Amino acid sequence: MQSHVISTLVEDKPGVLQKVASLFTRRGYNIDSITVGSSEVENLARMVIVVNGNKQVLEQVTKQLNKLVDVVKVKDLEQETLVQRELCLVKVKVKNEISRSEIIQYANIYNAEIIDVCDDNITLEVTGNPKKLNSLLELLKNHGIIKIARTGPTAISRGKN
Repeated sequence: MQSHVISTLVEDKPGVLQKVASLFTRRGYNIDSITVGSSEVENLARMVIVVNGNKQVLEQVTKQLNKLVDVVKVKDLEQETLVQRELCLVKVKVKNEISRSEIIQYANIYNAEIIDVCDDNITLEVTGNPKKLNSLLELLKNHGIIKIARTGPTAISRGKN
C-alpha cells in the first residue's frame, strides 16, 4: 500500500471536519493523519489528509470528497512534488550524564530544540519530514521515550502550483 497526501480546500465552518471523517468511516478507509488550518483564501480552510491505499482507494476517496458540498477543491499531492513537514514533541528519560550528553548530541544533529530539562528527562521539539522524525525517535528509544506528541504531516506542493 502506498501513502497518499490529499490537500483539500473546505469551507471554514463548524461540522466540515466531521463530514469528512464520516465519509472515510462509511467507506471503511482509515485516516493516517489529518491537519486542518486556515488557508490563503478567506473563509476557506486547508485540510491535509494522509491515507494509505492503492490507486483505486485514492480515486474513490477523491471522488467522494468532491461530492461533499463544503469541499471546494481536492488535490492529490504526488510524493515527488510536495514538501512535507511534521512537528514532534518527545520526552526522553535521562539515566545519567552520558545519557544526557547523547540526547543533546542527537538534538543538535537533528536540529531539535530542547524545550524542557529536568533531572530525569529532557523534552525535545523537532520538525521535519516524517522520515527524519522517525529516525530520531528510533535513536531515542534506547534511552526510553516517556511521551510522544506528533502533529502528523502537513504538506504543500512545490513550485508554482
